Amino acid sequence: MDSDALVRALADALCAEAAAAIAARGAFHLVLAGGSTPRALYAELARRGVGDAAWHVWYGDERCLAADHPERNSAMAEAAWLGKSAIPEAQRWPMPAEYGAAEAAAVYADWLERVADFDVVLLGMGEDGHTASLFPGHDWGTQPESPDVLAVYDAPKPPSERVSLSAARLKRSARLWFVITGASKHAALVRWQHGERLPVSAVHGKAETVAWLDVAAWRGA
Repeated sequence: MDSDALVRALADALCAEAAAAIAARGAFHLVLAGGSTPRALYAELARRGVGDAAWHVWYGDERCLAADHPERNSAMAEAAWLGKSAIPEAQRWPMPAEYGAAEAAAVYADWLERVADFDVVLLGMGEDGHTASLFPGHDWGTQPESPDVLAVYDAPKPPSERVSLSAARLKRSARLWFVITGASKHAALVRWQHGERLPVSAVHGKAETVAWLDVAAWRGA
């Protein structure tokens, strides 16, 4: 499918999962990703008027920039969707990455004690196979005793200082949905399919792991 159809299908699936979680437990805990396709998804959710007091929004990673910097994932999500939604501000949990990686990781880990398993996690994948801010050659936090949140330094993409959920914390989620679009992602997708050890291959959902692909990512053209 093309990217527009992918966004619509993803929005449909997300709304269905939210309804099921709220019916079962009275709350829906969602982890957001950055990137152009997630931005299009958030715009679609805003168009549909999605989100209410049963929704709780978290983040998979963040750049250590000023809180209102346009390259922050949280700033993008607020502008595209959350600021227009009925999700209470107190239930939107941006990573406080403006504090610096170490302090932000400690604070966010403390906040995460409020929630058990996430219902749905949205993740992207980079051309090098990274996901969230878990990069090749870095600690991905894969061990069961790994902290929930990692302070990331020397990231290969600017800014070099970031904060990320660890692989161990991500693997405690019910559903992990990778949103992967564009021909530039095809090579990494093939490496992942062939079992290469990449950050993207180190995380999976407890109930479901799905790669949402557009035709360009799938075919490489």
